[in-house]
Amino acid sequence: MLPLRLSLMIVALGLSAAPLRVAAGSQPTATANWPGFRGPSASGRADRQRVPERWDATRHRNITWTVAIPGLAHSSPIVWGDRLFLTTAISSRPDATFKPGLYGEGTASEDRTPQKWVVLALDRATGRTLWERAAYEGVPREKRHIKATYANATPATDGRYVVAFFGSQGLYAFDLAGRPVWQRDLGVLDTGAYDLPEYEWGTASSPIIYKDLAIVQCDQQKGSFLLAADAKTGATAWKTMRDELPSWGTPTVYEPSTSGRSAELVTNASNFIRGYDPMTGRELWRLGGSSKITAPTPIFTEDAILVASGRRERHHGT
Repeated sequence: MLPLRLSLMIVALGLSAAPLRVAAGSQPTATANWPGFRGPSASGRADRQRVPERWDATRHRNITWTVAIPGLAHSSPIVWGDRLFLTTAISSRPDATFKPGLYGEGTASEDRTPQKWVVLALDRATGRTLWERAAYEGVPREKRHIKATYANATPATDGRYVVAFFGSQGLYAFDLAGRPVWQRDLGVLDTGAYDLPEYEWGTASSPIIYKDLAIVQCDQQKGSFLLAADAKTGATAWKTMRDELPSWGTPTVYEPSTSGRSAELVTNASNFIRGYDPMTGRELWRLGGSSKITAPTPIFTEDAILVASGRRERHHGT
């Protein structure tokens, strides 16, 4: 579910031409931004917002507007000022979908047809499309899980740039008017089951923007790394290799309130939970023994960092 700070409800965003519905009754100020996955500092908090307690999409109760979004996407919308940004992947197959529900299969989707990876900007008040940009078009360079989409990662913005990560299809930056600023090819990311490499599942870790850096976590079967790109130019500010299994968590920058203590970039992955210097990529600490299938994003309070391991039945046993 979309964080309440946006006062948005997404209904079946992963279905072709699915509706994006905005709940009425809450009009946050222009400063109430939601710049990335789980909002400011990945907190998931929506303080002092007048959100409706009930809504009904079929009866249009407390719904301000509805707009159809083509394609498949598990990514979340983000908000900056009067604009809402989101991503989607549009298949060449008109019947493209994913398989919801609880079941044990871990196979990849059969949809390897040409796709179009898209970034959109909508007017926050009306849902009107302000701009739509195709970041990449072609045959997917990676497979996706049958439960997933080719647009799993939530974009990020700092009010100057919108950064979208499409896994093996690349990392892209646009300005708020939709003009392309830069793009990076990070190679083919082989992400899937730790014990069955042929079960490709696709990427899901979302980018974050910290100061002038766009940071992505790219954990895969071999050659895992963290990358910080200059948000203005896309040039590599630093790249840190890591001995990791595939993971899907989004990194978080912990900024302690304690005077004199520096910020830490915290990552969750199978082999280790790690802390890094966000400006240099230097590893500061590590904690071992997490889950073999790791997706939760680290969060923090003023004096503690909280990290969930993931699937218990796939833990290390430590």
